Amino acid sequence: MENKTEYTPLLTGEDENQISDEDRARLRKVADSLPLSVWLVTVIEFCERFTFFGLSGPFQNYIQNSNNSLRPGVIGLGQAQATALNQFFQFWCSFTTIFGAAIADQYLGRFNTIMYHSLVYILGLIVLFVTSLPVAIHHGTALGGLITAMILIGLGTGGIKSNVSPLVAEQYTGRDKIIRLTSGERVIVDRDITIQRIYTTYYVCVSIGSLSAIATSHMELHIGFWAAYLLPLLMFLVGFAILLFSKKYYVARPPTRSVIPYAFKVMWIGLVNKGNMDAAKPHYQGEFGSGYATPWDDLFVDELKRSLLACRVFLFFPVYWVSYSQMLNNLITQAGTMETHDIPNDFMQNISVFPLIFLAPILDCLVYPTMREMGIPFKPITRITWGFILAAFAMAYTAIVQHIIYASPPCYDTPLASTCFDGSVPNKVHVALQIPAYLLLGISEIFTAITGLEYAYTKAPPSMKSFVGSKLSCLLIVNIDYIRSHQSTSSQSLLAPPLASFSHHSLPTQNSCGFTRYWRLRHLSLVVCSGHGLEVAIR
Repeated sequence: MENKTEYTPLLTGEDENQISDEDRARLRKVADSLPLSVWLVTVIEFCERFTFFGLSGPFQNYIQNSNNSLRPGVIGLGQAQATALNQFFQFWCSFTTIFGAAIADQYLGRFNTIMYHSLVYILGLIVLFVTSLPVAIHHGTALGGLITAMILIGLGTGGIKSNVSPLVAEQYTGRDKIIRLTSGERVIVDRDITIQRIYTTYYVCVSIGSLSAIATSHMELHIGFWAAYLLPLLMFLVGFAILLFSKKYYVARPPTRSVIPYAFKVMWIGLVNKGNMDAAKPHYQGEFGSGYATPWDDLFVDELKRSLLACRVFLFFPVYWVSYSQMLNNLITQAGTMETHDIPNDFMQNISVFPLIFLAPILDCLVYPTMREMGIPFKPITRITWGFILAAFAMAYTAIVQHIIYASPPCYDTPLASTCFDGSVPNKVHVALQIPAYLLLGISEIFTAITGLEYAYTKAPPSMKSFVGSKLSCLLIVNIDYIRSHQSTSSQSLLAPPLASFSHHSLPTQNSCGFTRYWRLRHLSLVVCSGHGLEVAIR
């Protein structure tokens, strides 16, 4: 949908193949205006993220604390088990994206997959709300209802999360073209820059939705957990209504052939042929007669190679997401051992959203264009590098905060222990000391997460965009076993909590491994992270 007041076309019908190399070298590149359907998909995902973060924000307190603790709570399983359940939920939401992607790419298409999985999501929200009511808690249904809701919401999230991000980019169908601005300047409307603009806009809007945890954290403290879970349910119903009534505006691609079973078979053929995936091409089989049935064409093999290339880049991302996920569990527990001054201890995680809201548009509209005009490349791998750097600094800072907590009265290295004022007095450290860590993590997300979505979409072929997106999300699965393997050696008490022994000390080193390899080898085709035994080709 063109903005007629901003520019008028100079060369009608001119596409990227007709733009000369000379024009590409000397003309400024700009983003196109965004169609209405992009905004509609973004609003729908805003509602879903509002729901997801609104309900998951109170989870740590809901599970960890009992109803007579210093902090709000219901189930009372303790910090270690609360973190484990929280991580299971994150794991499950990521794992199910593979199935959501497969269903969309092969059977239902993205829109129908989102619609049907939304119904499962709604059912999970109803279960969570009903079992968090005081009468249900009194009858002991809170834990069973929570686990059931986690499973249902995770299934719903899998179908939505793997399809919304490629769906929003598919709404833009334009190609590179030359236009004349009202000032008379000739510029190139660049598709890649437009996709970058779409994902920045999309991510900023859904980040605003994640601020719902501000409301739900106060509702859990002053009203009850049932109110904190009712609000996300109502917002999701609003988003579902928008999804249904705006269907006619979407660009919807039909499902394609069953690519995933074929993909695994092609990879197997490539594996037995010493990594030569061209051996799976029909013309290769016809020439050398290896005996494999190939119900696909040569183009499919080439597309699969592109998809694998896109996935390989994200092999480093689990290191980043381990750090980022601390906001949803261990940093909440850390805040609970500090003086919060009537602020909910799970409120602080919302601070990370503000850099996204305010800084991301500045980078996209001002900093990145200025750097392009100055001839300074700031390509995806470079942006990801800076994301790792900032995440490493955030984790190093939280280690310092933890040391300060352990050095402070009245409980020193046993905060909220039952032997110290019956666990009713936190250590004398202001919770605002956590703010720099959240700000650093929020800025790192701009460079890492937004760039990851952009990279996954632009590198994946049309038939595999949901599947590649799900693989990016599914890398979170690696984090779960990694975290839990460390947690298993930690004490149930806060004498040696995972947030002190693992998250705040080892994570800066792990992030440094990722970002140094990205940075040092960013211009080469091989990136190696020797500390984790990873090798990935980047083209």
